[in-house]
Amino acid sequence: MLERSSIIPPMNRLSTQERAQILTCLVEGNSIRATCRMTGRDKGAVLKLLADVGAACKRFHDQRVFMIETKRVQCDEIWSFCYAKEKNIPEDMKGVFGVGDVWTWTAIDADTKLMIAYNVDSRDEHAARRFIEDLAKRLATRVQLTTDGLRAYLTAVPMAFGKDIDYGMLTKLYTNPKGGVGRYSPGECCGTRKSKVIGKPSKDKISTSFVERQNLTMRMSMRRFTRLTNAFSKKVENLGHAVALHFMFYNFGRVHQTLRVTPAMQAGLTDHVWSMEEIAGLTEKQLKMAA
Repeated sequence: MLERSSIIPPMNRLSTQERAQILTCLVEGNSIRATCRMTGRDKGAVLKLLADVGAACKRFHDQRVFMIETKRVQCDEIWSFCYAKEKNIPEDMKGVFGVGDVWTWTAIDADTKLMIAYNVDSRDEHAARRFIEDLAKRLATRVQLTTDGLRAYLTAVPMAFGKDIDYGMLTKLYTNPKGGVGRYSPGECCGTRKSKVIGKPSKDKISTSFVERQNLTMRMSMRRFTRLTNAFSKKVENLGHAVALHFMFYNFGRVHQTLRVTPAMQAGLTDHVWSMEEIAGLTEKQLKMAA
């Protein structure tokens, strides 16, 4: 019988094309185990590649996505969980970040659809401040900002921008589910309330439609965000790597259906559609630059 190591080559022997194949499976919404079955690689190899490339994508985003000239930015948070759902967390692990509820904060350019900033964190005032401060550093111009009704934004936005922003808040109003209360029955949205918070935001542009549509793209493109499955992240670090890879591909490698170019091309950050081989090669490129 052949030894396992002779069947599955170690990560440092994978070609760029083989790594691109694995990453393509991941960004198209496949789970880790499904990716293993499709590519013939073991779980450890796939997770190691995800960690290496995910970290490289995050560094690249921090270096390239800044001084963004835009007029409208929309922010939102999307829920997921790691290790176990909040109600099933062991007593000795309660309050530990990365165990239970985890939120991904996102900020999208409403015009170019570029994902300007994102962060995997908790959902409190401290997390809101970290996220909004990061967003503020990436913008080159005064913008109209729209968030949902999360009260943490009311403190975070003034601290990061002062008065140099036009900030509006969109609050959705819900009723109880019709036909009784079920486990997965959402409340029915019966209306919205638009509030001017700072500056002079245009009321007809106070909207979170684009960032909420991006939330759907995240759930469709990352198996870790799919509800009612066992494909959730077991470690928050892996969730962060998956999010970084997703947004690298979304910004630079995926042609937007409406724009007919990638968001990064629309925003002037690149002049071509990035191939998955280019994204897979970010790790080696950064290592060479560091040397």
